[in-house]
Amino acid sequence: MLKRAMSKNNRSSRRRAACTALAVTAALTGAAVTAAPSAAALAWKCKTSTKSIDQANYDGPWADNWDFKVKICAARSGGTVYSKASISWDGPVGGVDDTSIFDGAYFRLVLKKQQSGTDPVKRSKNGGGIEAKLENSDGNGNYNGSYSTGTISYKLGAGKGYSDGTLYLDWSDDGHGYQRHDFAASPVR
Repeated sequence: MLKRAMSKNNRSSRRRAACTALAVTAALTGAAVTAAPSAAALAWKCKTSTKSIDQANYDGPWADNWDFKVKICAARSGGTVYSKASISWDGPVGGVDDTSIFDGAYFRLVLKKQQSGTDPVKRSKNGGGIEAKLENSDGNGNYNGSYSTGTISYKLGAGKGYSDGTLYLDWSDDGHGYQRHDFAASPVR
């Protein structure tokens, strides 16, 4: 009887030790997961470029250029490279909230690995939602606004990476489809 009681105690002790080990492992694993840097905590390096784009579907007497400012950023944490972009614009004055300016619009953010020859695309993201923002004016018909892509990332290891971005605009009824507008790439990380 004494032997059986001692055996039961040993099993209970082993179970407690196993549960404790599992709890410690779970806690450490959770700590490792939460240790991944937030986008705000990264050391971003950015490049800003500007471009004035003619509104292709308007040929009247009034000013019709859209002035875009694009800031493309890259950051590194360990072997992972992160990328994001912010776009702002100053459009011409027009009708209030004219949803017929574009047939489509999107911003493509691309994360590339730097190497000799052509740099391969490792991750990309087409930012939807920019068309609605471009066609949203204030109460006076001023088409000024901004858009952010959110963050993309790719584990490059020791390789160097950078990002670039392209704005695609399809002006309503101009017959040319999407027109590509490239902006300066981020610094290499």
